[in-house]
Amino acid sequence: MAKRGKKYREALSKIDRTKRYTFEEAVKLALENAYANFDETVDVAVVLGVDPRHADQMVRGSVVLPHGTGKTARVVVFAKGDKAKEAEAAGADYVGAEDLIQKIQEGWLEFDKAVATPDMMPLVGRIGKILGPRGLMPSAKTGTVTFDVARAVKEIKAGKVDFKVDRAGVVHAPVGKVSFGPQKILENLAAFFEALLRAKPSAAKGQYIKSVTISTTMGPGIKVEPADVRNLVKEYQAE
Repeated sequence: MAKRGKKYREALSKIDRTKRYTFEEAVKLALENAYANFDETVDVAVVLGVDPRHADQMVRGSVVLPHGTGKTARVVVFAKGDKAKEAEAAGADYVGAEDLIQKIQEGWLEFDKAVATPDMMPLVGRIGKILGPRGLMPSAKTGTVTFDVARAVKEIKAGKVDFKVDRAGVVHAPVGKVSFGPQKILENLAAFFEALLRAKPSAAKGQYIKSVTISTTMGPGIKVEPADVRNLVKEYQAE
């Protein structure tokens, strides 16, 4: 394992690794101990009590964070005719059909999210092996396969985050930047957990949220008491 730097070790020394903090405490610690010379992203990692090998225990969804992620996503839209015009008017960075598919086949991948109208999906399927592994494939489950392309583009631009449990049963998500300050981070976290709780599969038994860790891009992880999730959602959720 690579040796950690002095600033990381200093930040780690201020964290009680045996303690599970409240969200307010963890966010305050994470922001106070951010030391990079850039605006670090604040991330949350959640270990769920599900077995993602079983289809009926898969957890995935999306949420529009009230304060965004601090990054404006580059969005492409696969659409034709009036829907293409709607996407352009909504602020899509690139709109196309066969021409866009060819562009991607030739190696162009300068975008963060992709949206497609349902009638375009047979064509988009041709580049599934390119988009899929990179998490760029449009999906009806995350609202990116839709005829309401304008809404999809605006939500992504506003800070929509897609989440999906990985093979180890962990969900990762960005919830803002250090510069946001504690209040905005907490409100984003509340929105994220509200969506995560709503995505709980009926087949999941026992404790759903097993552990929560807050961290910044360069900083150490800070453990949060899982039981504090519902308190957070209740206190900060948008009305």
